[in-house]
Amino acid sequence: MKAASKPLLEQQALDFIEQNHLVSGGEKLVVAVSGGADSVCLLHILAGLKEKLKLRLHLAHLNHQLRDADSEDDADYVSGLARKLGIPATIERRDVKGYQKQKRLSLEEAAREVRYRFLTEVAGATGAERVAVGHTQDDHIETILMHLIRGAGTRGMRGLQPYTDWPSKTGGLVVIRPLLGVSHQETEDYCRRHRLAPRLDASNLSLSPLRNRIRQQLLPLLQSYNPGIAEALLRTGRIAGDDIDFLDKETARLWDKIARQEGKIITLDRQKLDRLPSTLKRYLLRASAEKLLGSAKDIEMRHIEEMMAALGKPAGKRLNLPGDLIFATGYDQYQLTTDISGLCPLPELEGEVQLNIPGQTRLPGWRIEATIIKPSAIKGKPEGAPAPLETITPLPLYKGKGIQGMGLTKNDFTACLDLAKTGDKLTVRARRRGDRFQPLGLPRPKKLGEFMIDARIPQDWRQRIPIVCSPGQIVWLVGWRIDDRVKVSQKTRQVLYLKFEQG
Repeated sequence: MKAASKPLLEQQALDFIEQNHLVSGGEKLVVAVSGGADSVCLLHILAGLKEKLKLRLHLAHLNHQLRDADSEDDADYVSGLARKLGIPATIERRDVKGYQKQKRLSLEEAAREVRYRFLTEVAGATGAERVAVGHTQDDHIETILMHLIRGAGTRGMRGLQPYTDWPSKTGGLVVIRPLLGVSHQETEDYCRRHRLAPRLDASNLSLSPLRNRIRQQLLPLLQSYNPGIAEALLRTGRIAGDDIDFLDKETARLWDKIARQEGKIITLDRQKLDRLPSTLKRYLLRASAEKLLGSAKDIEMRHIEEMMAALGKPAGKRLNLPGDLIFATGYDQYQLTTDISGLCPLPELEGEVQLNIPGQTRLPGWRIEATIIKPSAIKGKPEGAPAPLETITPLPLYKGKGIQGMGLTKNDFTACLDLAKTGDKLTVRARRRGDRFQPLGLPRPKKLGEFMIDARIPQDWRQRIPIVCSPGQIVWLVGWRIDDRVKVSQKTRQVLYLKFEQG
């Protein structure tokens, strides 16, 4: 029996577009055209399908200024092609080498970032939400191998996808790949058949870029071991894609049970995360990084593994990751943030400030009220009066929805003290080496640092916790505990009521 003939390339592209829902009718589509066979084939096919797909096309070409006269000739060729097909075009040049030097990137990385920034700008200027690029099955296979060599993990083994969300500071962009199901040889044959005479980029022959070495050296070598290596890699990519889709859904299902995001900080419940299988831990950590950075493209598998190695470590462990991302371990939680100040909701303390008693005192980030009241005001508990601190049990950190979502409640920032024992010459400062106090309920003094460890106060918080002092001792570690020696008792005649508020 005669084998069924393969559909024409135009039909293959149309089927791929429709099966993967790459475009919707009536939209404007930017087509990235370098002048090479793949992108020229893509443009020509889309030009033929634009009526059927109800597309309005706009061509975009970027001169990277890397190949002197050849780069100018590429731009001229693409411009002529646009005129011949009647498609409006944006053709510009950018200084890729200058950008590479400024950002300290490889030439490949710099060219890619500059190119996609340009495409994002063209899409914004033309009102398009999608950009079509000419990636083929060959690019897909090379990407899988590149990711494998770099240790990208299962997600990297998926390779290129029919569409990708490309993040940008000026808005999101969807990159579509209508030719991902066809080979580079097929695009060359198409161009030859339609007499399109695409440009040859001599830089593709260089062995300097990793992708070129994979294409010219590694793949032929692998084919000598397994003539079916291309299909084997494509199959691996499909399987990895299925696994990733399942794990992404599981991650989304678990997110609200384990993670909480407030501004630039994500807090993960330590106990719940530690109980999960390692695969889901990795995916939750990666999802956290992606939510904070907008994309996890700079977070490599080695960074995820560094976070994995930190899980279970004592509180105070901190990792600095790409994108100014910080991963920190706490007593009951793990945290990721792009703002180091987000690791502590308390403002920084500078110097030592005298309190106005009675009266109001302001210092950076805090407003402090000092009121002298009668003990009867506490016992009768009239409207608005504070409860005596000895009846308040400090809440465990991070368990509630208190100040800035970190578990401290408003009551933790008020204290009732015996004025006769504290005196009215009180100051506020940060902790100092050698500080000691006698926490409420304990029979003898204790080192402040030891108390903070026992109270499971995060390391990032310790230098920012206000400490109220009399000339002779610490009287209150604000938010946690007063000194037992200044507590209100039956003999108290005057009560000093202190209230700290952020602002």
